[in-house]
Amino acid sequence: MSTNEENLTTGTGLPENAFRELGADEQYVPVMEPAHDQREVTPYSVITGLVMAIVFSAAAAYLGLKVGQVFEAAIPIAIIAVGLSNALGKKNALGQNVIIQSIGACSGVIVAGAIFTLPALFILQASYPDIMVEFYQIFLSSLLGGILGILFFIPFRRYFVKDMHGKYPFPEATATTQVLVSAQSAGSEGGQAKTLIVASLVGGIYDYLVATFGWWAETITSTASAAGQAVMEKTKLVLSCNTGAALLGLGYIVGLKYAFVIFAGSIFVWWIVIPLMGTYGSAEFAAMAPDAIFKDYARMIGIGGIAMAGVIGIIKSWGIIMQAVGLAARELKGKSSGAKEVRWQQDISMKHIVFFIVIALVAVLLFFWFGVISTFWQAAVAWLVVVVIAFLFTTVAANAIAIVGSNPVSGMTLMTLIIASAIFVAIGLSGTSGIVASMVIGGVVCTALSMAGGFVTDLKIGYWLGSTPKKQESWKFLGTLVSAATVGGVIMVLNQVYGFSGENALVAPQANAMAKVIEPLMMGGDTPWILYMVGAILALILNWLGVPALAFCLGMFIPLSLNTPMLVGGAVAYFVSNRSDDQAVNDARRDRGTLIASGLIAGGALFGVFAAITRFAGFEYQNPVPFETCQILGCVAYALLIIYLIWDARRAKPLTR
Repeated sequence: MSTNEENLTTGTGLPENAFRELGADEQYVPVMEPAHDQREVTPYSVITGLVMAIVFSAAAAYLGLKVGQVFEAAIPIAIIAVGLSNALGKKNALGQNVIIQSIGACSGVIVAGAIFTLPALFILQASYPDIMVEFYQIFLSSLLGGILGILFFIPFRRYFVKDMHGKYPFPEATATTQVLVSAQSAGSEGGQAKTLIVASLVGGIYDYLVATFGWWAETITSTASAAGQAVMEKTKLVLSCNTGAALLGLGYIVGLKYAFVIFAGSIFVWWIVIPLMGTYGSAEFAAMAPDAIFKDYARMIGIGGIAMAGVIGIIKSWGIIMQAVGLAARELKGKSSGAKEVRWQQDISMKHIVFFIVIALVAVLLFFWFGVISTFWQAAVAWLVVVVIAFLFTTVAANAIAIVGSNPVSGMTLMTLIIASAIFVAIGLSGTSGIVASMVIGGVVCTALSMAGGFVTDLKIGYWLGSTPKKQESWKFLGTLVSAATVGGVIMVLNQVYGFSGENALVAPQANAMAKVIEPLMMGGDTPWILYMVGAILALILNWLGVPALAFCLGMFIPLSLNTPMLVGGAVAYFVSNRSDDQAVNDARRDRGTLIASGLIAGGALFGVFAAITRFAGFEYQNPVPFETCQILGCVAYALLIIYLIWDARRAKPLTR
């Protein structure tokens, strides 16, 4: 029996110690033999990955601007990669599938970086016709931001991926890894692949039906009852929960600890801050709905908290940052260790990373000077803002993805825009030229942070499965180039066809929010500095009390309806893994639940795309079910989904060697 086969002691298809912290002398051995070369980068994997990058960049940009939510491309791409390799009869295709997923996943992160910021220029163009937007500005903003995100994160790969093994849940990486490994284990462990497929179908069909037909409520809320409505009107207090399968699975993988902290942050905003503002605030607050207070005011506290939590995270990880810088300095001086790294842990050399970073930073400076800002010293200030924020907040973005699978990139970008705009106004760069500079620069930072958060997922997947980091890192640049060109073209075309403001325009909510914030800063107006400061002070207090500030402030920033199912999923995970007196049984149930939760996420992500396409194809279904009945059916359907997850997870039996 091989080392890998000995390690496959639970029903996940991965080694038993894949998701837990390792003992003092314990080593993690990935699915693919780490010492031997594997088939990874081939014409098939590169071409397929690039096709995925183009297709999903266009689809994600269109859907994201239409509905305001960027679907995560990594999971659907992994599903397609597995399906293609099986259909083509490819043997030992796991390494190639990882490369396909890694290249193709550039689409989602580049799209998020671009559509959250750059359409704001077109939105403001309606009020200020002298604002000019060119394709090269969108393309280079996305490309250079993506490249900086890759280069800035590589020195931290070993820390986040290897040293912190088992300390972070990595929910998105877990789900994607389960999809990829299902094909590898289909022969010897067919039950794993079957469990994943069934869970994917359950989650996918469930989410598709509710999104397309609405036979039961996608979000259940306390205001559905007369008593809840009365409480909301009097105190602004509400409770809501999204009933989607994907979010339930996400909460299961995140676990009860972090899910509870995230939910606590959400409850603090929705049950304390908003009721206080609505009850004791001005008449304006009293007339506003809780959702409006959250969107326009209370959420700003969360943004300030995320920013301060990021600063705290930077301070705490300063030793890691200096360690990465020191490694680069030693390699540049020729003092690197002569020992050859095993294939599984080989990165692009730090000499090359430093060289590429210098080239990228020079390119960013030239882009700002000749393509955005005509004055060199103002371009230099803008360049400095981008470099400092993008580098330091790289670790924050990676932390957020590792904990909750959700990158607060829009919040960090909003704070970047505010800081950058304040600096630009101070140096005389304001008005429409300041708007263009701030948004393009915000696009670079947003894409860099989005890429850093997405890349930690790719590299964690590769770590669990045994891919070569150097190959993932090298080919990520090509995927970024193709995705940036595709996104730039799609945004220009969509602006011509639909526009981003006015009747029948695409929604583009994040870009509209950015435009709303940037306009008063550059054209004169009020900025909610007090709310930002409250959030920052709160993050400091949380850190002092030992509460994970970033997770708590993420809960303040993300709507309550999306945080409640995280707590439900975390509670299910705790229940499933603690009901037996036999620890081996608990572990087997936990791991089977992880596999099922991964299927719910994968199915929800894939069928969510189908649901969006169905709506865009012109299908409109007039739901005859009354609102109150939909709410009751939503509770019933959600309860059945939870029962399915618990029942199927508890069917697990510990495997013997």
